[in-house]
Amino acid sequence: MPINCASRHVIISGCSGGGKSTLLLELKRRGFETIEEPGRRIVSEELQGDGRALPWVNLEAFARKAIEMASRDRERVKGVERWAFFDRGLVDAAVALEHATGIAASKTLAEHDRFQKRVFLTPPWPEIYQTDPERRHDLDEGIDEYHRLCSTFEQLDYEIIVLPKVGVESRADFVLDRLN
Repeated sequence: MPINCASRHVIISGCSGGGKSTLLLELKRRGFETIEEPGRRIVSEELQGDGRALPWVNLEAFARKAIEMASRDRERVKGVERWAFFDRGLVDAAVALEHATGIAASKTLAEHDRFQKRVFLTPPWPEIYQTDPERRHDLDEGIDEYHRLCSTFEQLDYEIIVLPKVGVESRADFVLDRLN
């Protein structure tokens, strides 16, 4: 994948329940390519199947499936000329695998092209946090994950930009302003 293509791939990550999916819907509405969170897709599939790769059943199996799915997602959008926004994705999956197994995220990601250097993180936002059938962990677990993500993105030399707690249109403007 040419570097100019990979640099158009933007990660939206951060705390669960912080508004990532809502932001991605707004960016999609504005005509950008968006890639849904692999974790949510996997949980949906697993709930309809045998459930062996659910994160609360087998985090390692879940993370490995997420890495495979995120890699395919990236390949699918490698020719996109505008920004392509990823709801979590490859780095998040590598962080989950590290949490489950101790395998360093940097090792998992070594064979993959880097993303856009600016990574946008949703901070913990208790006022909007909700659990649902696909998000069963509580806010404290989400905050722990947020700290693991921050640490890993820093170790991988990404520039972390924490998203403000504002309405979705303003958040989308904020992201696009920081990229342009």
